[in-house]
Amino acid sequence: MHASGVPSRKNKPAGSPLRTRFGKNVSKLRHGRGLIQEKLAEKIDRSARYTQSIEAGEYWPSLPTLSLLKKALKCSWDDLLAGT
Repeated sequence: MHASGVPSRKNKPAGSPLRTRFGKNVSKLRHGRGLIQEKLAEKIDRSARYTQSIEAGEYWPSLPTLSLLKKALKCSWDDLLAGT
């Protein structure tokens, strides 16, 4: 804390366990297909930063993006959404 009583760093909020699980699924599937994040991002027409954020559990993608991920990763809905 600073002398003013204000914390010197913002606490990062805990991520959702479901988003974290989903991100791990995407990462595992991506690695299994031999893709780097940039290539997956290209396939789903999103930025590499967005792909990284999904894998980190920071974002839950929209339904259209979920569909693009499923297609790009050539997986089932069960594989993509396992544990979520």
